[in-house]
Amino acid sequence: MRLRGQLLPIAEVSLPQRQAMLDLMTRYYANVSPEKFHADLMEKHWVILLWDQRNSQLCGFSTQGLYPVEVAGRPVMTLFSGDTIVQPEHWGDVALAHVWGRLAVSLIDRHPHTPLYWFLIAKGFRTYRFLPVFFHEFYPRYDLPTPPSEAVLLNALGQWRFASAYDAAAGLLRADASKDYLRPGVSDLTADRLADPHVRFFAQRNPGHARGDELCCLAPLTRGNFTRAAWRVIEAGGGSA
Repeated sequence: MRLRGQLLPIAEVSLPQRQAMLDLMTRYYANVSPEKFHADLMEKHWVILLWDQRNSQLCGFSTQGLYPVEVAGRPVMTLFSGDTIVQPEHWGDVALAHVWGRLAVSLIDRHPHTPLYWFLIAKGFRTYRFLPVFFHEFYPRYDLPTPPSEAVLLNALGQWRFASAYDAAAGLLRADASKDYLRPGVSDLTADRLADPHVRFFAQRNPGHARGDELCCLAPLTRGNFTRAAWRVIEAGGGSA
């Protein structure tokens, strides 16, 4: 049964829904602080909730925020994705990608005159693997160097969002003792997975992912940058609200 995706403004997320999100996060991430979780949630603008249509159970979520940032004297808009988790038994479902894609397209149309980027931090290879599936252009990547202009932007966004926790030389958000991290067994790297060059690149660029280090990534949000596979997911009917 396909999941149902729902985009909600943060102000409309009920207390039971917030608790269900925290419970889900705690199930798959270690070292989760409820106080930090709720504070991070309140900094965002939307959350994508994923519901099992059979029993109305929450099976995943992803928080999203849209922020204006000035980089080298020019204004840009950045869609930042925060806490994200989907139950492993639903990893093949496209509801999250569908709702996120529709949100991204709506923002592209709403801000036609301001450069718009997706700023993604990838703690696991599955999150990073979304980039080559959805976008023609994204950085960093195994097959192309990051252009200087995109490197400047990526570093500016990392420093804006994470201050001294951002390691500009490595392009990583470094974990400290308070950082959550995926529990062992949730999304482990295996030889089969490392055969994928994108996954292998992620593992090489973020060797500390198991302890919570996150690779900072960037993709221009334009209609032309979406792949055919992305458009099939975005334009798919049903399964969202």
